[in-house]
Amino acid sequence: MSASQEWRKGDYLVSTDNNRLDLAVIHGFLTTSYWAEGILFDIVKKSISHSLNFGLYRGDQQIGFARVITDYATFAYIGDVFILEEYRGRGLSKWMMEAVAEHPELQGLRQWILFTRDAHRLYEKTGFVRAENAERLMVKRNPDVYKK
Repeated sequence: MSASQEWRKGDYLVSTDNNRLDLAVIHGFLTTSYWAEGILFDIVKKSISHSLNFGLYRGDQQIGFARVITDYATFAYIGDVFILEEYRGRGLSKWMMEAVAEHPELQGLRQWILFTRDAHRLYEKTGFVRAENAERLMVKRNPDVYKK
């Protein structure tokens, strides 16, 4: 993987530099999210170490995050996308997702996937559509894994 990438917009920065990530902010959000409720700090840390991460910052404060799991050749899964509540409604999630889609090492992939409960319109702005042939999709779930 190449050097970290950055995108700037006014006072805001999206960066793939893992050294900038505030793991306490990321864990604090994820542990209360509907998709990772109760997730342990060590699991968040491990997931980040095995992903391409996009931090969103205002100054030195991390205010958003997105994580991409990929082979850099054919496939990418986007997860753990969030903007802290006080920064929502400013177009930052759309901009961060555009940065994800523009990352030079994620070009030419055959398939991207993600799961969302309520942000379909956000992801549609960067080219996502609801899955066709969903009957082909297989999943193996352990939804209470973080509650044990």
